[in-house]
Amino acid sequence: MKNFITVPFMLLLAIVNLNAQMTVSGILDTTVSANVGAGGAPNYSFGFEEYANIRFQSRLREIGTVYGAVNLIAASGSYARNAELLDMQGSMSSLPSTSYTIGENFVAAIELERLYFRMRGEHLDFDGGLFRLPFGYSQVWGSSDFLNPRNPLKPDARLRGILGAALTWHVTDDWKLLSFYSSPRNPLALYSEGSLFGLSLENRQLGNASIQVLYSYETPKQYSRWGIHRAGLSLKLDIEIGLAVDALYTYNYEAGTELDGLSLSAGADYSFFDGNLIVMAEYLYNGGSSSTALYCGGNFSNTHYLYTGLTYRFNDFTNMSLAVLTCFDDVSFTPVITLNHDLFQGAVLTITAQVPLDRDLFTGDGNRGEFGPIPPGKYYGNYFYFSARIRLRF
Repeated sequence: MKNFITVPFMLLLAIVNLNAQMTVSGILDTTVSANVGAGGAPNYSFGFEEYANIRFQSRLREIGTVYGAVNLIAASGSYARNAELLDMQGSMSSLPSTSYTIGENFVAAIELERLYFRMRGEHLDFDGGLFRLPFGYSQVWGSSDFLNPRNPLKPDARLRGILGAALTWHVTDDWKLLSFYSSPRNPLALYSEGSLFGLSLENRQLGNASIQVLYSYETPKQYSRWGIHRAGLSLKLDIEIGLAVDALYTYNYEAGTELDGLSLSAGADYSFFDGNLIVMAEYLYNGGSSSTALYCGGNFSNTHYLYTGLTYRFNDFTNMSLAVLTCFDDVSFTPVITLNHDLFQGAVLTITAQVPLDRDLFTGDGNRGEFGPIPPGKYYGNYFYFSARIRLRF
């Protein structure tokens, strides 16, 4: 266990000593949580987690930069139990779905999050390695961001990257054309089945508007002999009110995709009282074969969703937000309350509470909802979730 934790630090320190141009930064989260369990989960449970995201970068003379990031986690209680029983998936924990080691009173895990290089030219940039490739202007649901699926119930989760390459051509000062490749979702694939190729054209300075057009092709694999096509459009308008539309259509000829291949989100935000109060709402249409669908790489199993939220800034150090995630199909929703307070420079205290609600909770009629205490298809869940986190930046 000792070597499991200290070796990455020793390796990182050795690299820093060898290269004086390297810079290191990151965050350190100390989190405690309490859960009121539902279904097969314990009635009450507690968890403790220490999480670090360490980022480093180094210049390659005058033409490029090497980037990397590593996640280090030590957890106990409900965090560790979820990792052990659920194979590190489906919990509130930051623990990744990779190997882990069990010590006397904690579970430890190490995850490589980013590792890539970037070469810069006068008009061309090239990225290669393990990096994030984001798409679309959606703030909540991420319809176009199919390579990095989001879950608004876990807003602080670090989005996973892709192993691939990207070439960016800065056509003008305003327009850029991106071509990209991503290795197959199945990392053990020996051939090109499931590889992704794509193009994206974007302009973020079109007056008060921004526009992004996206197309990608996924090479044939099982259940898609002709491959999978994806085409998307994302628009953002910043005027008195901020407006954003994000749409991606996924087409699989063999599956006979129709409207169920569409993921579409549309949202707006507005600020009051000199920016101290921000109100936001974003709707999602989630087709059953779309980028945000549960069995196609996303997180959602129904069709119509709405996110509504407001954030109020009391002063320069404290703000509070209230958000409600609603699923209209099964009448379920989860209120999320978050309080942020700057303890001192580089240190933030965040307190979060979630209360899943559905019809079965009030009537006992068996109509369980996706955002309810026990989602359909699961035998465990939470009636109440609470966490307190101190984040240090270095």
